[in-house]
Amino acid sequence: MQQFWNDRYRQQEMVYGSEPNVFFKEQLQGLKPGKLLLPAEGEGRNAVYAASQGWDVLAFDYSEAGQAKALALAAKQGVSIDYRLADAEGFKTEPESFDAVALIYAHLPADLRQALHRKVQQWLKPGGIIILEAFHPKQLGYTSGGPKDESMLYTADMLLQDFAGMEVKVLEEKEVTLNEGAHHSGAGFVTRLVATKPKEQIR
Repeated sequence: MQQFWNDRYRQQEMVYGSEPNVFFKEQLQGLKPGKLLLPAEGEGRNAVYAASQGWDVLAFDYSEAGQAKALALAAKQGVSIDYRLADAEGFKTEPESFDAVALIYAHLPADLRQALHRKVQQWLKPGGIIILEAFHPKQLGYTSGGPKDESMLYTADMLLQDFAGMEVKVLEEKEVTLNEGAHHSGAGFVTRLVATKPKEQIR
């Protein structure tokens, strides 16, 4: 898969556009800027937008081509992001070190998904927020992008299990119109979650 993403991101144009994901942008607008983590960040559109809004951004992906385009976009926009080469399994950071984590189309096989979602909760500060948008299994009936493997598509029930113990603010499965470059274009069906880590953990 790493070679697949490197080949895709080596295209001159921004595969998913240079504008941030709409849901991510909407959710970020209501938050006080702090430290943000963006796993599987690809070409950096969300990282660069967040940095332009005052966030201290750490992003990672295992695609060297994605990293190169992200850093070029950041330079073009006059912002600074910390973008590291790592995969979801190998990335490590300090516990309780982020105010927000955004998982935007971070599709993984079930075992890796569950492991990453557990780690994301550990990385969040108490009171920190998760923002997630991903394709729903119904997306297989659409032509607007996403994995073709149903096991890599996310339902609301799946996310409730993964993030049990979080305080859910938004949870929805809905049809949307995508306008995110050539590979996310047209009608699609997504699952969205916004949840916060309780400030007082039950021990």
